[in-house]
Amino acid sequence: MAALSVRLRRLDRVTERPLNDENDDTGPGEDDRFAEIVDAETDRDPDLAVIEAGSRTLRAQGGPPQGDGVPARPADPEVDRALREVEAELAGRWPETKLDPSLRRVEALMDILGQPQRAYPAIHITGTNGKTSTARMIEALLGAFDLRTGRYTSPHVQSVTERISLDGAPIEAERFIETYRDIQPYVQMVDDREEHRLSFFEVITAMAFAAFADAPVDVAVVEVGMGGTWDATNVIDGTVAVVTPISLDHTDRLGATPGEIAGEKSGIVKQDATVVLAQQPVDAAQVLLKRSVDADATVAREGMEFGVVSREVAVGGQLLTLRGLGGEYPDVFLPLYGAHQAHNAAVALAAVEAFFGIGSQHARTLDLDTVRRAFAAVTSPGRLEVVRRSPTVVLDAAHNPAGAAAAAEAVTEAFGFSRLIGVVGASADKDVKGLLEAFEPIFAEVVVTRNSTARSMDPDDLAAIAVEIFGAERVQVEPRLDDALEAAITLAEEEGEFSGAGVLVTGSVITVGEARLLLGRD
Repeated sequence: MAALSVRLRRLDRVTERPLNDENDDTGPGEDDRFAEIVDAETDRDPDLAVIEAGSRTLRAQGGPPQGDGVPARPADPEVDRALREVEAELAGRWPETKLDPSLRRVEALMDILGQPQRAYPAIHITGTNGKTSTARMIEALLGAFDLRTGRYTSPHVQSVTERISLDGAPIEAERFIETYRDIQPYVQMVDDREEHRLSFFEVITAMAFAAFADAPVDVAVVEVGMGGTWDATNVIDGTVAVVTPISLDHTDRLGATPGEIAGEKSGIVKQDATVVLAQQPVDAAQVLLKRSVDADATVAREGMEFGVVSREVAVGGQLLTLRGLGGEYPDVFLPLYGAHQAHNAAVALAAVEAFFGIGSQHARTLDLDTVRRAFAAVTSPGRLEVVRRSPTVVLDAAHNPAGAAAAAEAVTEAFGFSRLIGVVGASADKDVKGLLEAFEPIFAEVVVTRNSTARSMDPDDLAAIAVEIFGAERVQVEPRLDDALEAAITLAEEEGEFSGAGVLVTGSVITVGEARLLLGRD
């Protein structure tokens, strides 16, 4: 760590008065409050004190999307037919789960298309959990400051068109089809000369970059598909690189420890970028900071340069005070549940501040009222989303142990169910045992099922694992998702209309998306 201390540089604290007079809270009281953030984070992980030494960091003093962003099928039969044709052609390519660790094909396609990803600055997001929610928050903030945005996220909840958003809304089906047909001849050219055809994800990524250039957008918010270094999105040069919390997932492809996984994810950090780091395991933080040193990047770390000062549960979400790179932002309402979403909000805010140069070029805060309006309009479908009342049915796309633990904590805090029934449909390649163990304390009973994809674990195999954790008397098997939902709702209703029982559907983004359709959220 000695070399790390020598090579990292610290920005001097800027003392210029914030532009927002109502947010001018730069006296000793503010420093005391922010010191509590640092103390809390250090208490959680004392070894981070080693990483703190000598770091070059960011620290300064001083029209959002509407709707839930999940489109229905096109109402026009001809458009729907054309979209289904495109979906079928894309599905005929390598799936997202089949990877070739190379950027060769997607770089070749970008060359032929004229490098559309160079036409706008980008904020690039990696991590294990929270990427999509953070991307949506970043998009909302940028849009509120009158920037035209393009957002690329994956996987989708219900419609493939969700993956590409313009101005805070999913790309229209007609435009999605047009974009695909426009680049199709060039995709074929690359297919013809490469050993393997472009994958589903590579083609969708190229479509997003082309659509953003055509719009044109002022800034792109781009979420990696998996990892970072060899991810198809890594043909962009993100001026801001965001790393959400890293935990164990895709260990067969990315590594067996958070540090190994961070090595892959740190590949999105480009020369002279600004790196915004969520709270990380120590070994992951060390890897990410070393990569930042090598790239001469500037680093902002949650719990050091920015963070969550306070949060309290509110009706429909939570009320936050956030510390950004430029100062404090009090009374920010976030209509999402859970401490993890509050931390995502802090990361998103810091990323947007960094994009605007706050902390390095400017000593000011963003306009507080604009920040409040942006966060109040944020949605994140399938992330502790309530889709039915009496009994309450909640959807959450947790698919690994860390995500499940965060969801379990948030459900307990925000809902206070007297009895909670779980509906779980998970992918066979995930740590299903760890996921179920995280939910065991909050599920009175669990209904195991499957979604419609080949990756989904066989319900009997899932039940065998569940029985080990819950006991046979608390496990019910329903091979069809619709039957599983009905069974869970029936179990919840047994408690009576005013009992406070509920249902949580989880285990996979696909399971949640299909449940969303079955429950009428289209």
